Amino acid sequence: MFDRIATLFKGFLSLFITGLEKSNPKALIEAEKENLRHQIARYNDNLANHAGFVERLMRQVKNLESQEKELASKAAAHLKIGNRGAAAQYALQLKTVREQLTENQEQLQTAEETYEKLVKSRDVLVSEARAKIESLKRMISETEMLEAQAELQEMAQGMVTQIGGSGDTLNRVQEYLEERRDKAAGRTRVAASSIDTSHVELLEAEQQVMAEQALNEFAAAYGLDLPDEPQAAATSAKPALRDLGPGVTEG
Repeated sequence: MFDRIATLFKGFLSLFITGLEKSNPKALIEAEKENLRHQIARYNDNLANHAGFVERLMRQVKNLESQEKELASKAAAHLKIGNRGAAAQYALQLKTVREQLTENQEQLQTAEETYEKLVKSRDVLVSEARAKIESLKRMISETEMLEAQAELQEMAQGMVTQIGGSGDTLNRVQEYLEERRDKAAGRTRVAASSIDTSHVELLEAEQQVMAEQALNEFAAAYGLDLPDEPQAAATSAKPALRDLGPGVTEG
């Protein structure tokens, strides 16, 4: 039972961590970058140790080459003077040195090749890891941009829906305003039709008579003759007769 509870707890914890990872991809990338730096540092330490081993082999090879030359010179010199015993000893040492030199040269060549492979592998792996990190960064940027676009589109769609949903309200407002406008126009028309203009016409006639009287007084005071009223005005006061045919006119 405790094992099942522990398994369930681990499952919930894994789901929680997975949710955090999904919601924080940038933090994961930064953690991987830091992890990559630590791995590169450890790799370079091991690579430095291997490079030190190569340097020791190179120094040993140089020393053995020097010993080889020295022993060969001594063996030849003793052999020339007829000292066979000493020449034989130097020849034996020379053989041992050459065997060690051959072995060290082979080890050095192998170590050099291994070092070059390790450096190349490190560079390739680091380059690949950095390229993947940069690709993930671009993917995050693209994802955030697409999410922002999707959010804006959803907001725009919601705005369109809301505006379209408020069409009934706008239509009702338009109907109310049109009703008020028509009612106001009707009231204006009714008020205009109910105005009594007879009093206004009477006042206008009185003003014309008073003006004519004042004009006559003015003319009499200054001895002026008043001109006759224009015939056009008299004519316009009479209704025009229409010719309805030969010998027939409208009375």
